[in-house]
Amino acid sequence: MTTLKKNLLAAGVLVAALAVAFGSFLLFAPQDPATGPYTGPAADARAVRDTSHRLTSPARSELTVVEFLDFECEGCGAVHPTVEKLRAAYGDRVTFVARHFPMPGHRNSTAAALAAEAAAGQGGFEAMYRKLFATQKEWGESKESKEGLFREYAAGLGLDTDRYDAAVKDPGTLRRVEADQQDGLGLGVQGTPTFFVDGLRIETPRSYEEFEALIDARLAR
Repeated sequence: MTTLKKNLLAAGVLVAALAVAFGSFLLFAPQDPATGPYTGPAADARAVRDTSHRLTSPARSELTVVEFLDFECEGCGAVHPTVEKLRAAYGDRVTFVARHFPMPGHRNSTAAALAAEAAAGQGGFEAMYRKLFATQKEWGESKESKEGLFREYAAGLGLDTDRYDAAVKDPGTLRRVEADQQDGLGLGVQGTPTFFVDGLRIETPRSYEEFEALIDARLAR
């Protein structure tokens, strides 16, 4: 094997590894209508809106951290424990917000987002959010629909399944997911997870310590 071929092979392996480690990335267009939201960027894109899902609501918030996420994204699953640890450490000072950004190629990413939104209608967004990430390895990357499994999760969380089913089928629920995706596209989000701190996009920290240092530096200003 020539040196050039060896270098190209090594580069290909490195790119693949980084894609797995740091999340999913848009390469072409938003998701096909047959498999999920198909949206354009919002003209007045914002990192957070009044209707966004706040995972923490401090009485006096000093900072806002927003994550555009895909419940099926391995990178989002990998960073989830860090986000949970940060919430525990800074929940009385920092507002943490979760926003949807289903990615192309993920068979169940939109269904998972709809499940979270349907749960939100009964006050169960955070419970479903946690459940989807806790079980990601069980359903992620499946080529088959997991809508039935998500319904089982809803029942297990004590939600009214009739109301849940109606919400999943309601076009307004999909529009809610699309609205998040439109804001993400308008803000230049190209993959997940993507974080914004007080409206400014940041490079995803590689560890809890890096994220902690970033937040501490912003809080100290």
